[in-house]
Amino acid sequence: MGTLLRDTHHRCGHDDYLDHGHNVTSAALFGPLIPGKPAPRPFGTVDHFRICDDDPEDGLALYRTLDRIDTVLRENPHELVNLSLGPDLPVEDDEIHPWTALLDSWLSDGKRLLTIAAGNNGGRDQPSGNARIQVPSDSVNALSVGAADSTRPAWRRASYSALGPGRCPGMVKPDVLSFGGDHQEPFFFAAPYGQQAPPMSLGTSFAAPSALRMAAGIRAHFGPVLTPLALRPCSSTAQRTTSRTPPNAAGAGCPRPCMTTSCAHPTARVVYQGKLTPKQAVRMFLPLPESVTTGNVQITATYCIACPTDPRAPRNYTTSAFEPFFRPHMERLSPSGSVPKSEPFFQARDYMTEQELRADAHKWETVKHKTATFKADRLKRPAFDVRHVFRLDDLPPDTDPDVSYALIITLKAPAIADLYDQVVRAYAARLEILQPVVAIPITLRT
Repeated sequence: MGTLLRDTHHRCGHDDYLDHGHNVTSAALFGPLIPGKPAPRPFGTVDHFRICDDDPEDGLALYRTLDRIDTVLRENPHELVNLSLGPDLPVEDDEIHPWTALLDSWLSDGKRLLTIAAGNNGGRDQPSGNARIQVPSDSVNALSVGAADSTRPAWRRASYSALGPGRCPGMVKPDVLSFGGDHQEPFFFAAPYGQQAPPMSLGTSFAAPSALRMAAGIRAHFGPVLTPLALRPCSSTAQRTTSRTPPNAAGAGCPRPCMTTSCAHPTARVVYQGKLTPKQAVRMFLPLPESVTTGNVQITATYCIACPTDPRAPRNYTTSAFEPFFRPHMERLSPSGSVPKSEPFFQARDYMTEQELRADAHKWETVKHKTATFKADRLKRPAFDVRHVFRLDDLPPDTDPDVSYALIITLKAPAIADLYDQVVRAYAARLEILQPVVAIPITLRT
């Protein structure tokens, strides 16, 4: 399934390293276990790479460890990777750490999904920045995972889980939360060979591989038709099930597999994925049948890109951006009459300046997520016109400027009970229906 690397946030004995590695692997294979109940069937196999040893190393740098990670990534073509370690160093705005720069370069082609533990420093002093997410969970091309304190719907951010925000670009960090254990509800693991009682612990080191397991489950369910990059917005598509956790602490929330593997009535979902060259534009239609003319239509759009980065300029770190223009009605033209009229969706309004786009619309972010509701009679063949904006002309010659993207659009029309069936009938010749390859156990909550 992926690559598992071990944590050195706390310098400890050799046996503790091995125990931590065992627990991380258990979390990737089984998720949180329930004592007395059988472990679920894993969604794939795991390769565990040991990259820490007992030799002293600077806890703020860990360059020898980073070199070993670089070697592992170079020699192994894993598409799903977890990283549960890093320097004991909160993110700073004026510098890109070598850990972040290296990992973002490996992920810039969109061929890997990397989950990274956000850090267990959330209980430290917040005004000083010591509770902020730790390096390298500020990677813009990776999925940063914090810890929730419970598997129940009324979860909260675990008190130890590191807080956002990340730097700009990369403001929304951690991207998501996943159950990482709490003193009242610990994370249980598979018992090591020869041990009867299952070990238990807590930490973002276990939330991250558990989140990767969910992505592996989606991949197993639908097969390789979904790219690793498409699994990232799938894994971060979540409903905030509690209002007590602010976005800078929980990102998109605490996702569940059923949010992306099923379409409850009255919902339809479409996934676009591919590559765009610089300055190229593509029109992505929303799968809304023209027969839907009454009631409200809720549109949720999440798009994600993987792009080259420039560690020399923290404020201009990402070299590419997608500019999506929402066109709700194809027959209502702009004043020039050349294109359908656009309306703001991700941004606050149309005709924003570059400074406003950066500050208010986060133009150069690699992930954007928004939900908006429209009257059905205002929508006719709605679409996003997406343009690839490229701002760095002096990349090395071997750098591919093409950018991989994934866009997930979810439509919900409460007045149309058979929305999904209408979408299938109307778009059967244009959209490929994702068919499950294997069944995975999920729990639907309505």
